[in-house]
Amino acid sequence: MTRRARRPSRLGLVTLAGGVLLLGALSPASAMPAASDGGSTTSTCFDPSAWGIGGSAARGGHGGLDHAAVSAAQQRAIERQTARILAAKGKGGKKPGGGGGGGSTGGTVTPVSVPVYVHVMTASNGDGDVSNSQVTQQIAVLNKTYAGQESSAASNTGFSFTLAGLDRHANDAWHTDQQSTTYRAATRLGGKNALNIWLVDFSYLGIATFPWDYAANPAIDGIRVQYSSLPGGSIANYNLGETATHEAGHWLGLYHTFQGGCQNPGDEVSDTPAQRSATTGCPEGRDSCRNQPGLDPIHNYMDYSYDSCYNQFTAGQTSRMQQMWTAYRAG
Repeated sequence: MTRRARRPSRLGLVTLAGGVLLLGALSPASAMPAASDGGSTTSTCFDPSAWGIGGSAARGGHGGLDHAAVSAAQQRAIERQTARILAAKGKGGKKPGGGGGGGSTGGTVTPVSVPVYVHVMTASNGDGDVSNSQVTQQIAVLNKTYAGQESSAASNTGFSFTLAGLDRHANDAWHTDQQSTTYRAATRLGGKNALNIWLVDFSYLGIATFPWDYAANPAIDGIRVQYSSLPGGSIANYNLGETATHEAGHWLGLYHTFQGGCQNPGDEVSDTPAQRSATTGCPEGRDSCRNQPGLDPIHNYMDYSYDSCYNQFTAGQTSRMQQMWTAYRAG
C-alpha cells in the first residue's frame, strides 16, 4: 500500500495469521507486504534462504508478514552457529540468552556505544520530513529504554546510542519503501556496529535485519521505521518512539516474545514467559500459555503492545543481545 498522506481516522487494527498486528485501512485489499531482506551465508554458516525464510523481522504494520515463521529447527541452526562463533572468540560456555529453559539469565553487562545513522526518506511534497527535534527525541527514547529506565523491573542492557549522522532524501519511491534494497545500499553508513534507521511510509510499523544476516547482506543491514511512529507522530498508541526500540531489539538478535508460541525454545530467552500470540493493547493479566509458568510479558519491548504499555527488557534478553553483539557486531 502506498499512501502519500496519513489519515489516522481511517486506520484500524486487525490480526493476521502468524500473530502480526496490522495497522491499516480496513479494506483487506489495501494490505501489501514489503520485500524480504533475505540472504544467504557461506556453507559453514546458517543460511536463511536455504530454509526458505527471510532475514528480517517486523513489528506490526499496515500490510502482510514480511518473513516466514522461524521454526524450532531453524532456531537451533542459528544457535549452533552463534555458539561456534562465540567459542572461537573465547566467549563460549553458555547458550546465548539462556533460552529454552536453560542457560544464563544475566551475566556481565559490557557497555556498548552504538553509532546511529538516520536517513529521512521524504516525498517530493514534503511528507515524512520529520523534524530534527523528533530525531533527537527518538535517540533519547532508545537510550532510555536500553538503559532500563522505564521500570524498576527493567534490565539495563549496557547499550547506548549516539546520533552519528542525519541525512534527508526527497524521493517518492524511496519514501514509500520502493526499491528498498537500492536505497539502503546507496545510503547506508558505518560498519556492522552501526545502526542505520531509514524513516519511511510503508506497510509496517517497522522491519529489521538480524545480526547473523550482516555477513551476507551488509549493504542493507539496519531497521526501517514508519516515520509517524517517532515521538510526536500521528499513529495513535504507536507514537512514543518504541517501534525503533523494538526493531533495534531484532537488530541486536532478539525474537518476539511470542516466537514459537507456548513451545520451547520460544524466543530463546528463559526469563520471558511463554506467549501463544502477539499482544494487542495492554491486557493486564493475560495468560495465553496456561500450562506454562508466568503471565504473558505484555510490557516487554519485543511484544506488540501499545507503546505506552512497554517498559522493559529482561536480564536474559540483555545477555542474549550482549552475546549476539560479541558474535556478529563487535569489531
